[in-house]
Amino acid sequence: MKRKLTPKQQRFADEYIKSGNAANAARKAGYSKRSARSVGQENLTKPDIKKYIDERMAEIASKRIMDATEAVELLTSIARGETKKTVYIGTADGVYEKHKEADLKTRISATKEILKRYPGNDKLVEQQIRKLKADADIAEWKAGELVGTNKVNDKTVLVDDIGGNDNGDNGN
Repeated sequence: MKRKLTPKQQRFADEYIKSGNAANAARKAGYSKRSARSVGQENLTKPDIKKYIDERMAEIASKRIMDATEAVELLTSIARGETKKTVYIGTADGVYEKHKEADLKTRISATKEILKRYPGNDKLVEQQIRKLKADADIAEWKAGELVGTNKVNDKTVLVDDIGGNDNGDNGN
């Protein structure tokens, strides 16, 4: 038969979980200040109290540590653009808060992480991701050209001279 903790023992265990200090936990639970240190150490050796503490610690840990389902849900939320990032913008009028969705590269990365978890990835999906990444790279390059942050100074010029000749009469 399972023995139930007394209210004082349960308060001790709960306080011990918070602080990790047996003497302080004993004092806060209502044990005398004189005997708090020895009672605290003794309580930690009692199987029922120890079991209660272990169960509560496991419960707390499971709530704080992300499981695989939660991780995939978060990655999905990022990939869909549902998770927003808070950005603070300072202007002459004050500071403004703006919520931005993840950029395209971050979303693609999240999608790749999700797909790694599912064997038998479809080749079509891989190609779509590759195309999205190329589109993101092109968009990033164009944005850099507009604001002048691209580091490459040389330009490539494409010349279409198929079907014509140099004198401009189109072969006639």
